[in-house]
Amino acid sequence: MPILALGLNHHTAPVRIRERAAIGEGQLGHALKALRTVRPVKEAAIISTCNRTEFYCGMHEQDIEPVVHWMHRYFDLQDNGFEPYLFHHADREAVRHLMRVCSGLDSLVLGEPQILGQIKRAYRDANEHGMLGSELSPLFETAFSVAKKVRTDTAIGNSPVSVAFAAVSLSRQIFEDLSQQSALLIGAGETIQLAARHLKSAGIGTIRIANRTIENAAALATEVGGQAIGIKDIPDSLPDADIIISSTGSTLPILGKGAVQKALRKRRYRSQLIVDIAVPRDVEAEVADLDGVFLYTVDDLQSVIDDNRQSRVEAATEAEDIVVEQVDVFMRKVQALDANDTIRAYRNNVQQIKDIALAKSLKQLQSGQNPEDVLNQLAYTLSNKIMHTPTAKLREAAAAGNTHVIDTARILLDLPQEKS
Repeated sequence: MPILALGLNHHTAPVRIRERAAIGEGQLGHALKALRTVRPVKEAAIISTCNRTEFYCGMHEQDIEPVVHWMHRYFDLQDNGFEPYLFHHADREAVRHLMRVCSGLDSLVLGEPQILGQIKRAYRDANEHGMLGSELSPLFETAFSVAKKVRTDTAIGNSPVSVAFAAVSLSRQIFEDLSQQSALLIGAGETIQLAARHLKSAGIGTIRIANRTIENAAALATEVGGQAIGIKDIPDSLPDADIIISSTGSTLPILGKGAVQKALRKRRYRSQLIVDIAVPRDVEAEVADLDGVFLYTVDDLQSVIDDNRQSRVEAATEAEDIVVEQVDVFMRKVQALDANDTIRAYRNNVQQIKDIALAKSLKQLQSGQNPEDVLNQLAYTLSNKIMHTPTAKLREAAAAGNTHVIDTARILLDLPQEKS
């Protein structure tokens, strides 16, 4: 069965396009079921993060057009606007792509470990919705093993580099002494957790964690010595915040231009850094027009991240070698399974021929016919039936000049090569 990887990511599409294809956790089950209705799709898994929305499908046939059309319908994009930004990989390249993504080799931050946890959640979600089978389950499980091997056998994860780390690095560039600054973190997911820990390590003065679920904010605030507040309390906390880092799953902006402008007036226009890591974006783009505000999105962090990439480049080369090797191993297993299916089908076919011929011979013996004649007839029938289709196909190949089919048949049938 063909395997397809299709979607958008930070290599192929800017954030304004990626946010239109974002799928929240609450929507994932619906999206999986909808994707399953597409004619060639047999199995499916969806990975949706701030940097990518990718669809992995086990297909009845390798036809990407129905999946592309489904994408535009599902996201209500009538003008086929995703097409210039889409990537797609089939079979071997799809396997390689997933292994690279799991290993952090395709991430905005080279070697970042968070993506593996996100893909494992996507795998569990697809499995819980009955969307995985004999093609995608082994693929994802193998990709997880490869990611572990990359992490164990190379130094790709040794440097503390991530989108969250890049955000904190940016804070250090703008504010000389973080101990004198106050941070407001919006959200309580993995990225915000990392940002909170990095800020604490950097000696930030105070931290507030704002989240819809106050218990999640409180747990993180306790860990980093901060204060938990609700989303509704954000406007009151904005004037005190020198650094704002936001990463939520909201489909609508959390911070609008009006709220930030009001906070700036209360701050007497002291500089304010806002890092919006979310996709869809948490902060209205117009906020960047305000004097005194430094607004960065995930795409803007690229330059900060590039400064930290070099230490991982050599390790990434080793990791790429591991991926290439493991793609070969996986594809050999897939090909072996394909051979097993063919062998099983061939055995079933011969078994059916044998059963029919044997049943006829038993009836002849029961009717009193000569056993020797019956056995000879059985042997003749079996030989002819088993040889008939291969012989016909070989004649067709010879007539068409397909000598490679004849050469392959000699190998399969263990026949001596013709003497020249």
